[in-house]
Amino acid sequence: MSAATEIVGIVVTIMGVGVAAQVLADRLRIPSVLFLILAGVVVGPEGLGLVDPAVFGDALPAIVGLSVAIIVFEGAFHLHVDRLREAPRETLRLVTVGALLSLVGTAVVVRFALGTSWALALLVGALLVATGPTVITPIMDVVPVRDRVASALETEGVVNDVTAAILALVTFEYLLLGSSGLPTLVGMFATRLALGVAVGCLVAAVVWYLLNDVGLSVENAPQNARLIVLIAALGAYGVAEILAAELGVAGELGSESGIAAVAAAGFLLGNVSLPYREQIEQFKGDLTLVVLTFVFITLASLLTLDDLLALGVGGIVAVVAITAVVRPALVMLCTVGDRFAFAERLYMSAIGPRGIIPASVATLFALELRPANPQAATTLVGAVFLVILVTVVFQGGLARHIAQGLNVIPMRAIVVGGGRVGRALGERLEDRGEEVLLIEADGDVVESLRQDGFSVHDGDGSDRDVLDHAGADSAKVIAAATGDDDVNLLVGQLAKNTFGVDTVVARVNEPDNVEAFENLDIEVISTGMSVAWSMDNVIERPGIARWMTEQDREGDVQEVEVTSDRAVGQSVAELRAALPNDCHLALVTRGGDNRLPEPEDVVERGDHLTFIGGKAAVREAQDYCDDTGVL
Repeated sequence: MSAATEIVGIVVTIMGVGVAAQVLADRLRIPSVLFLILAGVVVGPEGLGLVDPAVFGDALPAIVGLSVAIIVFEGAFHLHVDRLREAPRETLRLVTVGALLSLVGTAVVVRFALGTSWALALLVGALLVATGPTVITPIMDVVPVRDRVASALETEGVVNDVTAAILALVTFEYLLLGSSGLPTLVGMFATRLALGVAVGCLVAAVVWYLLNDVGLSVENAPQNARLIVLIAALGAYGVAEILAAELGVAGELGSESGIAAVAAAGFLLGNVSLPYREQIEQFKGDLTLVVLTFVFITLASLLTLDDLLALGVGGIVAVVAITAVVRPALVMLCTVGDRFAFAERLYMSAIGPRGIIPASVATLFALELRPANPQAATTLVGAVFLVILVTVVFQGGLARHIAQGLNVIPMRAIVVGGGRVGRALGERLEDRGEEVLLIEADGDVVESLRQDGFSVHDGDGSDRDVLDHAGADSAKVIAAATGDDDVNLLVGQLAKNTFGVDTVVARVNEPDNVEAFENLDIEVISTGMSVAWSMDNVIERPGIARWMTEQDREGDVQEVEVTSDRAVGQSVAELRAALPNDCHLALVTRGGDNRLPEPEDVVERGDHLTFIGGKAAVREAQDYCDDTGVL
């Protein structure tokens, strides 16, 4: 068999197995990375022998490098500034103090658990700083945690991928290869990072100009836009690597400035106005799945059982210490404050899977080390891949179960329909602290909603699979707010009968359809009647109508279920004394019965309390009575 035919066979096998792994992961709602790694081990030389990466020869590092560039670009493209603002201090700590603690803590563990030299321990520590988007993003896709948690983890993944790639390369050259000139680690790291960021910013500016100010062919404009963005990702990586070599800041194995370049370009382009954004995102998503499949299966096939067994018991000790001691310690330290609930901090501590960057760079280093120091090469690959394998299998595979156990999946409100009614409802719910997701099928509306800061799921809300992927099984409220009664009725039926949602509200446009909704136990809001009720309030009850309008701007009325030990057992008088001055307890609901609160009444677990007052005060009262972190 010729080399060309063998390569074709291997590529087809990789992609076929990868697609099967993606489909299986999607059906089981488990991050696909888990199945991709397992598939790579199965089809590799240690398994069925269907894939042998050696056939790619010296071209494999370049192929992996370009693939990683696309993956990192995709992850950075989805980092939106508005989401970063939700936990700016904590996120900054994770990518600075957290990265340093990860480096030092992991190096100490490897040094004493595996008995390596400090140079090799620091190299492993530098590589395992990375918790990349290739593993974090698939987890966040199937575990609908709060935006602040997802944003912090995804940002940490993208930034630390860049940090780990450059830091590991500098560490390798400086400590193990003894590069001439004795530049300091900090100087080498800063130079390569700065070069990459500068190239990324320049490429992003050029792409923005081309897409916004240069006329593209009307018929092929979306296609041209997609191709320009693809070339931007590859070009940023290539230009940064070539410049680093020309300027003399690259070592024998490159500079990894290209990773910094694609991260910077992706982040900038993801946060500016671009035409055809929806088509670009869809194209990038599909392309990323293809290269992700290829890289993970190819690198996983390089893993040999001997590399893992060579670590012995020390390898197990090292993995346990890195995942159960180092990771929780740095997360707990970096998230100190009131931004994250304690359960959310525990979840972030438990989710730190490693991915493409440590796998690809460790493989490259091992190839370089093996001729002169085979033991160091074996230890390097074994330690890195063991951590990757364990964290992806356990943290990736159990991510949803961990989230459910810690109760960090918010009981979100899902609004189907992103028109005027759905948008207004979403704004009101978000303003009151709810975790809101809008579902909309119109691409233009989806883009508009995202630009306005809404969390949006693109799809038909009357489709069971769309509701399932949107997290309907953990929704507290589903509101069908489209202009089509048939769609709203189907959404309500699925929400009630398939997902068992407690509160289902539907907009009904035709009065004759109200009975059909009520027969399904769906709360009905008739469009015509709601307007009539509002007008009647203004005519007959002007005082209460004006007061409610003022409250809508400056105050709030909220109902909360009592779950906090602080509130349980208190009398209404004691509870009122603990509440802010600008908040009043208006109603107590127990067992479906509503009553005005009396001072001597005792609050019980499961009671529903209705608070009225200023927005901040009502929110504080809710937090006082609800200790789940989910309103």
